[in-house]
Amino acid sequence: MYYIKILCMSGHSRWSKIQHKKGKADAQRGNLFTKLCKAITMAAKDGGGDAEMNFSLRLAIEKAKGGNVPKDNIERAIKRGTGELKDGEEIQEVLYEGYGPGGIAVLVETLSDNKNRTVSEVKNAFTKNGGSLGSLGSVQWQFERQGVVILGHAQVSISKDDLELALIDAGASDILEFDEHLEVRCPMDKFQSVVEALKTCGVGEPEDAGLKWVAKEEVGVDDGIAEKMEKLYDALDELDDVNEIYTNEK
Repeated sequence: MYYIKILCMSGHSRWSKIQHKKGKADAQRGNLFTKLCKAITMAAKDGGGDAEMNFSLRLAIEKAKGGNVPKDNIERAIKRGTGELKDGEEIQEVLYEGYGPGGIAVLVETLSDNKNRTVSEVKNAFTKNGGSLGSLGSVQWQFERQGVVILGHAQVSISKDDLELALIDAGASDILEFDEHLEVRCPMDKFQSVVEALKTCGVGEPEDAGLKWVAKEEVGVDDGIAEKMEKLYDALDELDDVNEIYTNEK
């Protein structure tokens, strides 16, 4: 029999902390709708415009609704993805690889309608903050693509044992318990079944869910490097085309 355990992790998840900061910054800059709609467009482009048949699109729509994106905006974003609506340049997903201060590995996921502009802005953010943009494959090998679901502790009303059993059956590989949330990880091909299992358990809509880049090994850094990395994260956060940031910093 295959077992997983809910592992208690002190402190905060680095990836989740970056996403939380970025979400707040996006909302303050007023471009949260744009980012959420870009994600819908990409999901529709990759898997079609039927949310019942396209799980990634369904998640993107649910996240957009959670961000109070109007229905009309959602429908237009879907039509852009399927090609029914052509009112601008095609949006593409581009992954950039780089090194931060101290050699920390960083992956920057972007959704862009102008790759020349995006690569210039990302490179500038790295260069100005003690890092460097790497070549294709220089960093990505240090990460693994996994399904990740973020749940607030208050969302979980069943016992940890029952939750663990349900997630084992669905195909989860790890459950990490942080101060502020639970983080469920699974192989990509088990992602949909894990999300559906959580809903069956009465957990409801997760705080975040999707296919993410997870560091195979995390690297501890001293306070000086950590402070410099924060400045790099902030610089990348400010770029409208940046969708998500991943790092192997512990």
